[in-house]
Formats: sequence, structure tokens, C-alpha cells
Amino acid sequence: MEGIGEKLSKIFEKNSITTYLIGFAYSSMSTVTPMFVIIMDILLMGYFLEFSSLGLIERELFSCTVLYIFIFALLTCAPFNSVLSKYMSDVIYEERYQDIRPCYYLGLLMNLTLSSLLGIPFCLWEHFVGRVDVFYVFTGYCGYIALVLVFYSMIYLSIAKAYEKISLFYTLGMVWAFFLSLFLRFVLKWGIRESMLFALTTGFFLIAFLEIAVVKRYFMQNSNRYGSVLRYFRKYWQLVIANFCYILGLYIHNFVFWTTDMKLVLVRTFVCNQPYDMATCLAMFTNISATNIFITRVEMFFHEKYKNYSESVIGGRGRDIDIAKKEMFRQLSSELMSLVRIQFIITSVVYLLCVVFLPRFGFSDLTLRIYPCLVVGYFIVFLMYSEIIFLYYYNDLTGAALTSLTFCLVTFLGSILATRLPELWYGIGVVMGAFSGWTVAYFRLRYIERHLDAHIFCVGSLLKPGMGTRPPRKVYDKNIQTRSEEA
Repeated sequence: MEGIGEKLSKIFEKNSITTYLIGFAYSSMSTVTPMFVIIMDILLMGYFLEFSSLGLIERELFSCTVLYIFIFALLTCAPFNSVLSKYMSDVIYEERYQDIRPCYYLGLLMNLTLSSLLGIPFCLWEHFVGRVDVFYVFTGYCGYIALVLVFYSMIYLSIAKAYEKISLFYTLGMVWAFFLSLFLRFVLKWGIRESMLFALTTGFFLIAFLEIAVVKRYFMQNSNRYGSVLRYFRKYWQLVIANFCYILGLYIHNFVFWTTDMKLVLVRTFVCNQPYDMATCLAMFTNISATNIFITRVEMFFHEKYKNYSESVIGGRGRDIDIAKKEMFRQLSSELMSLVRIQFIITSVVYLLCVVFLPRFGFSDLTLRIYPCLVVGYFIVFLMYSEIIFLYYYNDLTGAALTSLTFCLVTFLGSILATRLPELWYGIGVVMGAFSGWTVAYFRLRYIERHLDAHIFCVGSLLKPGMGTRPPRKVYDKNIQTRSEEA
């Protein structure tokens, strides 16, 4: 993210209202544009293709298909993303660029294998049991695989600081999808549902192909060293747990409410809970600016303090190291508090606007009753994730794994409890899980602050480990006299 920080620093140099607005717009474009581009594209396609004219079952089938594509593409990518990002960062730091292509190919193979093993049985069930036509099922499966490719390749573009390219590719893909949907519907006379899903799928593939082309252009050499990538999964297994449990925790409460009496089962395959899922979506969008604010402030302020501390460790005096460490943790606390203050104001304003205006757009009373508790939950979730990022900064992988595992487990148990409570408290599981994870991360950061010197200077080995026979422990026997003592 260093590239964003440098450009933001230049934008904010004049310290005026205009430059702050420009900086906020740039950081938004670099972080959350892909999600909003996809949402806007689906809404525009639905408007021009008259999606509302379809029957309830057809509308819900399309909505559930898109929902499942996104959720399970994220879940199947989650076990690989953090480890591969770690490997990429280390390889780039050591300037071993020829090792990046093996990492890309092997990670892609593992990701696609896992995604296919989960997707194929579901699609077979959807066709043979749900009686959904083969074309629609296959199109949905291709869209799922395409989005897996998109999410996977984004890791490498993010490491290469190509954030503008990511936003550009999403925009191009969704513009193509929009015009293709119009062509399929009004020229070829396809069905509304099929036109929208097929257009989205081709848009995802276009994004994936553009990303893959840039990855191959950036990293042209191939060392064919695949074993080192696999060893990273064994060495940094905590990253697999941390990232997967965090992503699973974002949706596990939805899975719990999919088992309640409020659930909607479509074609004996798809299960959803429309009021709860919609309230979850609104709560996430209400707090999504936290990601933007966090990246902006960390890139502008904390990263510089962290860099100063790292440089002082390499060649500074003990006094300089202590001063740099205190400044770094002081800045860390300041960033967390600033994030809480700014995001609280934004969340309050957005929440008020949603409560006032959403009923006029047809949102049900049940959705708006579930919404407030989930807003609080996701507010804490994004604060917790900020702490996880700081734990990654200090290589506390165990702390990150414990935080995510606690978040996921408590959210699951709390959501089971919430199903027995009134609608107003349906989101209490997310609140409990997020607060538990935030607490674990907070104490881990305090522990790191107290023991950072030991972590930096006392971890490692003076001798290079190797294979062979271990030498004897006894190196000296005081009872054996030397020749000089005998004389």
C-alpha cells in the first residue's frame, strides 16, 4: 500500500478542503471502487432490462445465484490469500522476482481445485434436484470460477501497487457486461435473467484476463521453484486460519439465520433469509468507509513511524530505538482512536439517512428492525480488522489467528442465541463476536508493545540449522587434568 501513501501525501500537502476532498476521492477509488462498480452495474441492468417484471421466484433465483457466487468465491480464496501475500512480500524484498510466477501458478492450481470441488457437486444438485436448466446452472458456475480468478489475481496486483489498474479493470468489465446484457436482451431476445447472469459472467472473465495479463507482464521470469511456496503454507499456517476465519465470520451469522423459520428455499437448492441478508448488506455498506479511512491514515501517518523504527533497529543507538518505538505505538493508538471517532460520525449520519429514506424505497419494517444491531456489529468488526492489520505489521501471526478464530466462533454461538431473541436483537451475535475479537487483538497489541524488544532482538538462531548427527553435549570435564597440570 506504499504507493497509495506516497500519492496521498502529495495530494494533502496543500492542507485545504479541496485537497482533502480529492484525497478522499482518490483513496476511495483505490479501495472500494470495485464493489460499488459491480453493484451499480447490476442495478442499471435491472432497470433497463425491467428485472422487476419477472416473477418472485425468478428474481430471487438470480439474486441467490449472485449472492452465492460472491460469498463462496471469497471463502474459497480466503485460505490462500494471506500466505501467498506473505510469500510475495518476502520475495520482492529479497528481489527474487523469478519466484513470483511459480507462486502464482501453484496458488492458482490449489485455489481452482478447491473451488471446483465445492462448486461442481452444488451445480449437479441444482440441476438434477432443483430442475434448473443446464445453461443457467453452467453460466452460474462459470461466473463463480471467473470471480475466483478475479479475487485471486487481485492479490498480485495489490502487491505490485497497481490499485488504479484494479479499479480500471473492474470498470471496463462491468461496462462490457452492461452493454452485452442490452444486446442479449433486445437484439438476441434472450431472457432477462439469463442475459444479466451471462453478461456478468463474461464481465468477470474480462476482469480476470486483464489482471492475469498484467501479472505476467510485471513478472516475466519463472524459476520453477514450487517447493518453497508449499513450505510457506506449512511455516505460516496461522495466516490460513486468520484469514479464513475472518472471512467466514463475516457470513457465518447469515448461515445460522438461513436455518430459521424465516428462510426461503428456492428450487430445493438455494437457501436465503432475505430480510436478514438485506440488513447485513446495509450494515456493511454503512461502515465500509472504515476501510477507506484506515488505509488512508495508515499510509499517511503510521507507515512512516513504522519505517523510522525499522531503520533505527538496523543502525541506530539504543536511545534512538526506544524513542522510535514510543512514537510508533503512540501513532498506532492515535490511528485507532481517530478511526473510531471519524467512523462513528459517518456511521451515525448514514444510519440516520437509511432509517429516514429506505422505507420510501420499499424496504420492509423487519429489515429496518434488524439493521441497527448489525450496524453496531460491523462498526466493531472493521475496528477489529484494523487491529489484525497491525498484528500483521508486527508478525504476530498467532495473535491474528486467535483474534479471527475468536471472532468467528463467538459470532456463530451468539447468532444461535440470537435466533431465540426478538428481531431487534438478531444481530447481537455479530456484536458479541466482533467485540470478543477486538478484545483479543487489543491485549495482543499491548503484549507486543511490552515485549517488542525481545521479539525483535531475541528471535532467531546464531548458528545455521542443518541435518546430521548432533554433537555431544559435554564439552569440558573438570575432573580430567591437562598435561600442564600433571607436570
